[in-house]
Amino acid sequence: MVVDLRRLLGWQIPDKVQLLTRRDVAFYALSIGAGRDPNNRDQLKFVDPDRADLQALPSMALVLGYPGFWLGDPELGLDIRRILHVEQSIEIIRQLPVEGRIVGRTRVTKVCDRGPGKGVLVHSERNVLDDQGQTFAKLSQVHMLRGYGGFSGVGSDVASPRSQIARPPAISAVVDMIIRPEQALFYRMNGDTNPIHSDPTVAREAGFAAPIMHGMCTFGMVAKKLVDTLCDGDAKRLVSMSARFTGPVHPGETLRTEIGRDGSFHTVSVDRNTTVLGNGFARTALEEKFAVEVDHAV
Repeated sequence: MVVDLRRLLGWQIPDKVQLLTRRDVAFYALSIGAGRDPNNRDQLKFVDPDRADLQALPSMALVLGYPGFWLGDPELGLDIRRILHVEQSIEIIRQLPVEGRIVGRTRVTKVCDRGPGKGVLVHSERNVLDDQGQTFAKLSQVHMLRGYGGFSGVGSDVASPRSQIARPPAISAVVDMIIRPEQALFYRMNGDTNPIHSDPTVAREAGFAAPIMHGMCTFGMVAKKLVDTLCDGDAKRLVSMSARFTGPVHPGETLRTEIGRDGSFHTVSVDRNTTVLGNGFARTALEEKFAVEVDHAV
């Protein structure tokens, strides 16, 4: 299958204007697993919209000003069953707001051909701006178009996702997370409506036994654990995060994340002993202070 390179590179993604509410902030946190322990009062600052100290988790940048599943636009003519999210990174420039007018500005930056039938990588970037036009978060993502490829011409450089799956060199924490069976259905209400995450027929046609989790949901769940461990529960301290999606996640299974002292992390499916998130790295504010604390704690 061959993709129209010029059409994809020139594709105009309309700005997404969003009126963010405190309920949206609380719902996002719940959709990635916050608040599951009813006795953990510290979680209320993420899931209770009536609290004065409500904080948006840093990974919420993924769904702010989110343009939706734009690669599934019928005018692009792509098979939605062949589209997978393979890499993601976020950088927090300023603290995320908990309400107000948000604008997301997304553009395609590069399209890379891996060869005939081996897939096409679509790189895109999104800046998230507040109502004053100031950028408070920058995101970059890579999507794989499976089975496409073999084009030539402008921009047809050969590239592939980072393949190395590195484990943290010195472990400071190991945390487990259970994926609730209905979690993908909750998460899609944040704006990612790709039916591979909800419709069992579409999932089977794509080669999966059942709908799979959104990669961004897995990313967000791990981000929450990074806040808990590296940032002592203070969401404002997680300033950047990146990872490679190395395998699908199935609702109902358990994920285990190893977190290194240096901010590196690695996530596996305990049920299948399979890596699902690799090449992970997070950067925190007050890193030197944290390094000292870890040395004393471990």
